[in-house]
Amino acid sequence: MGRITARRPVVRIRGPHETTRPDTLVVEEPLEIRVNGSALAVTMRTPGHDIELAHGFLLTEGVIVRREDISVARYCDGVDDDGQNTYNVLDITLAPGVAPPEPGVERNFYTTSSCGVCGKGSLDAVRLKTRHSPAADKTEVKASVLTTMPGTLRESQKAFDSTGGLHAAALFDVDGTMLVSREDVGRHNAVDKVVGWATGESRIPLAGTVLMVSGRASFELAQKAVMAGIPILAAVSAPSSLAVDLAGDSGLTVVGFLRGEDMNLYSHTHRITR
Repeated sequence: MGRITARRPVVRIRGPHETTRPDTLVVEEPLEIRVNGSALAVTMRTPGHDIELAHGFLLTEGVIVRREDISVARYCDGVDDDGQNTYNVLDITLAPGVAPPEPGVERNFYTTSSCGVCGKGSLDAVRLKTRHSPAADKTEVKASVLTTMPGTLRESQKAFDSTGGLHAAALFDVDGTMLVSREDVGRHNAVDKVVGWATGESRIPLAGTVLMVSGRASFELAQKAVMAGIPILAAVSAPSSLAVDLAGDSGLTVVGFLRGEDMNLYSHTHRITR
C-alpha cells in the first residue's frame, strides 16, 4: 500500500534563525475508481482504507445501497518509475443484478471545497436517490455527550500529529463511544472511508449514530450523511446554507461550532437534549 506520510526538505525561519531540515508531509495521490471496468471518478486522497473509500463513495453517490451490491474490489496493475505498484486504480465489480452507474455520470471528483453540485436540483436528487433517510430516526443525544466528541476525535488523529495536514471524521454512538475514525487530506474522503467501513460491517443505514467532522459541514458532507441514514452531523466549524437546507428537508440534525461546552443547532434540534 502507499505511504500516508512523506519526508521533504524545508527551510524553517524562526525570527532571525534559519535552518534546513526534513519535514513530514501528508501524502496526496489520485485514486481512480472504476466500476465494472469503466472509469467513474478520480479523487485526490491519502492512501489507506481505499476500499472503504470506494464503498462509501459508491453508497453516498447512490450506486450501491449495501455491501452485498459489490462482488469484487481489487487494485489494477499500475507501476511507478521504480517499478512499484502505485495502488492508485481500484476496480469495483458490481454484484449480478445491480445496475451500473447511469451513462454520462463519469466525472473527475477532486476533493476540494468546490466539488459537488449546488442548488435546488441537487436537493431533489438526494431525496430521490436515498433509501436510508434519517427523517424517522428517533435518536436523541445529550448535549453533554456531544461536547466530548471533538476531543475524542482529535485524540484519534495520529497522522495529523505528525503532519498537521489532515481532515478527520468519526462515527459515535449516542453514549459517546467512538465506533470508527478515519483521516484523509480531503474531508469528503474521510467521510467516505467512515461510511465505507460501516458498509463493510453491514451497518447501513447508520441509525442512532453521530457523524463528527473536524472541519466545516458542507453540503456534500450533509448529503453523505443523509445517504447513509445518519441522523446527526456535528462539526467543529460552520455549516453552509445549502447543507442546512438539505438537512431541514431530509430530517438531518446539524450541529456546528461544537467547541468546549458551546454549539449551534441548525436543524431538527429536538434530537439534542439538554
